[in-house]
Formats: sequence, C-alpha cells, structure tokens
Amino acid sequence: MLRTYFFAATLSLVSVPAAATPLSPQEIVGLCGSAEDAAHCGRLIEEVQLKRLPNLARRSGNLLSVSLYPSGDASFADSDDPVNGRSYSLWDFLDPINAVVLYSTAGESTSFIILRRTTNRRFDLPAEPRLSPDRQHIVTADMCPRLCVNEIAVWRVSPESLRKELVWMPDERGSDATATWKDDNTLAIEYTPAGADKATRVERNLTDSIWKRAAPQ
Repeated sequence: MLRTYFFAATLSLVSVPAAATPLSPQEIVGLCGSAEDAAHCGRLIEEVQLKRLPNLARRSGNLLSVSLYPSGDASFADSDDPVNGRSYSLWDFLDPINAVVLYSTAGESTSFIILRRTTNRRFDLPAEPRLSPDRQHIVTADMCPRLCVNEIAVWRVSPESLRKELVWMPDERGSDATATWKDDNTLAIEYTPAGADKATRVERNLTDSIWKRAAPQ
C-alpha cells in the first residue's frame, strides 16, 4: 500500500509488530533445502522476516539497515572478502526486550547477534537465542560435532548488557541441540549424542547443581 514519505519515515521509527516469532524448523528446512550455502540460507529467511516485520529493517544490496528506537539506524554491510568476509541477515525480533536478532556467517562459521534497539549495543552469541518468559534470561544451545564449544549457556538480560551466567557442558559431543523454556526457571534441552541414533531429552532448573558459573567477561 502506498504511503506518503513522511508517514512511512515516521512509522519506520516507532512501529514494529509485536507478534514476531522465529521461523519453525520445518519452515527453515523448506526455505534452505536448496540454498547454496549458509549465507544464502540466511538471506532466504530474511526475505520472509522482512515481510513479517515491516518497518523494522530494510535491505539494499549488501547493506542491511535496522531501525533503532526512538530514532536512527544500525547498518550491517556484507563483505565478499575471501579471508575476512562476513554476511548478515535479519532473523527475528524479541519484542519484550526490543531487540533484533541477526544471523551472521563467516566462512564455515555461523553465529547470531542481538542488537538492542534502544542503545545500539550488540552482543555476539554462538547459537540462536531463546528468551525466557520473564524476560530475565536468554538460553543458547551450541552443540555440534566440531566448530562448537559444546555447551548450553544461560545469559542474564539487563537494560545495558547481556552477560553469560550459567553453563552446562554434556560429557559427550552432540548435534541438533535445542533448548526451550518450560517456565521462568526451567529448560527443556534436547540433543543427539555423537554416535547415537535418537535424541536425548532432559529438563534442567536454573538452580540445579549441574550448572557452572560462567567466567567473568
């Protein structure tokens, strides 16, 4: 729908849908099944999210611009440099903490970035972040046969920072790891141990003794 320039500019600064949700595993498989590489997969996901999250971000060639709040933009430029090249794609919007999630690739490595729209602060994460219902924590599940730290990490969310707080490292390496919140303090963790033909599922409360305090950063 056509809008005047003034209306569109104003809306882009203050209006972002609150019903944002990450793409389901089935949607990602459907989109990326024929992708050329991880960066291409990210762009395919971004195409969907730009439509679901109008006025939050825009793409112009290799430049992704994300609107800050209450004004301004944060820019992320893709680079094709064979040594230091990196790509960025819009992944999701965490409305409760007004943060944008970006997917980034560099060679064979993939990671995620949380951008706080009110401060323009950026935090690098090894895996897709999941926000707890009470908005106090984020969990990441970084497990794979190689190029991973092989840990489940819980991060403390505050207005000014995102700090790794708790870590659990399974005895065996694994893959296909997911961690979801059952409630404010309980995680359902699922992963497939190396060499196993079926997934392992465990529940961990944040007060359980298996967690180790993360080293100060």
